[in-house]
Amino acid sequence: MVSKYSTKFLNICVASFCKSQQMQKAEDVIIDGIRLGVLPDVVTYNTLIDGYCRFSGVDTAYSVLYRMREAGISPDVITYNSLIAGASRNRSLEQSLDLFEEMLQSGITPDIWSYNTLMHCLFRLGKPDEANRIFKDIILKGLSPHPVTFNTMINGLCKYGYTSNAIMLFRNLQRHGFVPQLVTYNILINGLCKVGRMRAARRMLNEAMDSGLEPNAVTYTTLMKSCFRCRQYKHGFEIFFEMKNRGYAFDGFAYCTVIGAFLKLGRFEEANVCMEQMIKNGLGFDLVFYNTFINLYCKEGKLEAAYKMLDELESQGLEYDDYTHSIITDGLCRNGNIEGAWRHLNYMYTTGFVSNSVALNCLIERLGKAGQIDHAMKLFESMEIRDSFAYTSLVHNLCKGIQVKQGRSDQNYEWLDSFTDYLGLNVALDQKLLQL
Repeated sequence: MVSKYSTKFLNICVASFCKSQQMQKAEDVIIDGIRLGVLPDVVTYNTLIDGYCRFSGVDTAYSVLYRMREAGISPDVITYNSLIAGASRNRSLEQSLDLFEEMLQSGITPDIWSYNTLMHCLFRLGKPDEANRIFKDIILKGLSPHPVTFNTMINGLCKYGYTSNAIMLFRNLQRHGFVPQLVTYNILINGLCKVGRMRAARRMLNEAMDSGLEPNAVTYTTLMKSCFRCRQYKHGFEIFFEMKNRGYAFDGFAYCTVIGAFLKLGRFEEANVCMEQMIKNGLGFDLVFYNTFINLYCKEGKLEAAYKMLDELESQGLEYDDYTHSIITDGLCRNGNIEGAWRHLNYMYTTGFVSNSVALNCLIERLGKAGQIDHAMKLFESMEIRDSFAYTSLVHNLCKGIQVKQGRSDQNYEWLDSFTDYLGLNVALDQKLLQL
């Protein structure tokens, strides 16, 4: 039995408050514990650091290190793993590497989770070669890899199109005694589906089942969605019915995938049956469901149907999100209704959405294609956050304007030069045009 004044009880309380995102209460519990003579230990501070990393930021979490040292408690590998994981979630590779280096300089030996987190961060930031080097370091240093290590590597290779390499690694691991679980097979099936290797994906599914593993909703939904994307509707529906016959539970995403396929084929009655089945299974219609169908109607030019879905969404007490606004803006642009897209953006701002880069990018792209480069530039300059899509779209349309509309070429050259200065690129304009 845990004493009410033990450090273990203190840690349980701190962990509970951290999980519920009540960080100030977690701090208050530590202060009250010290007053009562219950001193925090490394577990207490590690729990606090992990909570701050998840809900407040790495900088706030890092400040706890000073308090630990003042209390005479030395950080351990778990302390730094939490900080590195927090930096990784923020896609900050430089900060992750700095923390890793600091850990080494403090005399703390990294464990397998330190390397796993670094690998994951490198893959997320589009550096598969560096992630592969980390993986080789794990093997060379004689660390015992965890299944998560292998899954991270296989998933990263698949994500960047190295599916054949992922399968070779998988087979090599199997020869050395690695027993894959369903999550590994799901990763490989998803990777094969993304590169259109449907037969190989199906063989991988059969292999998983022959190994005694039971496919889940993720497995079947991945295969089914890929079939629909490749317009192999018959095969996709076969997977759907196979899943039903085997008694696997569908989630909302699986239902939306099937309903969307039925609607694309004009099989509205069967789509309605699926909707009724969703309700019967207690899944209901969430925002993902409505966004799925609004997107489908917009792509097919059925804006009236899309707006009806918006009305129904509101009647269900749901609120639009950034994705909803992006879908509507893109749909209006696709159908040449730039004025309507402008109105929708204004409506978006009046309802509290300060910025939506995806929606703005859609409008910038459409304005450029329509030759309204002045409006595109003004919209671009009004953006608080500008991503690579916005720059690419503008540069592409500016170059087209130089080639097609000679009367506007001088101004387009001026804008392109300003882009060059802004990005700090010492590249001749003629070279840029040749590359594009």
